[in-house]
Amino acid sequence: MTTVVLICKECVPGRVKTRLSPALSPVEAARVAAASLDDTIAAVLAMPAERRVLLFDGEHVPAAAASFDVLHQVRGDLDERLAAMFDTVEGPTLLVGMDTPQLTPAHVAPVFVRGADGQEGADHDAWFGPAADGGFWGLWLREPRGDLVRGVPMSRDDTGAVQLDRLRAAGLHVGLLDELLDVDTIADAEAVAALAPGSRFAAALATVREDDPDAGRDLEEARR
Repeated sequence: MTTVVLICKECVPGRVKTRLSPALSPVEAARVAAASLDDTIAAVLAMPAERRVLLFDGEHVPAAAASFDVLHQVRGDLDERLAAMFDTVEGPTLLVGMDTPQLTPAHVAPVFVRGADGQEGADHDAWFGPAADGGFWGLWLREPRGDLVRGVPMSRDDTGAVQLDRLRAAGLHVGLLDELLDVDTIADAEAVAALAPGSRFAAALATVREDDPDAGRDLEEARR
């Protein structure tokens, strides 16, 4: 059965969601990031996975992920960190990030569908979840291999396209999951909160805006 890996970092002010500033302070951005992470952990816990792994950058593992195995990220660029993980795990593996708190098990349901061969993945070798900013939010590999990710340029508007081309060039039968919006900017945060109004993320965003008398003005300026 599939292992689900959640890549994340400890939500320390000044280290997470820095692009939410200046609309939010570093402390407020960290509170919103922590809520996003908790939402994603809850989604992963609701998935029918055999094993759940936190691919973690930090010292203090979130309490909500107490049942996860912890794999610390290696040093290097994001592609190297992802590749090291895919070289370490065994069996079908789904990677998701902490930047899509609107994620639900329904978004990754095809990954867990058994195909004609009786294996998960609905007769696909890979499933790819594109992000609206040109990256990707999810990647499932029936046979995890680091070389399928290593060398892909990350954090660019063509990252997803390059990664998808890499998978197809390797001869894999790739299925596409729904496109999701990553939370990078304050405009993204507002849009995602509207998509998931009952989420911890939406509540945290609303709270920091209420607590900060200048938040409304800063948010309006950030949109311009």
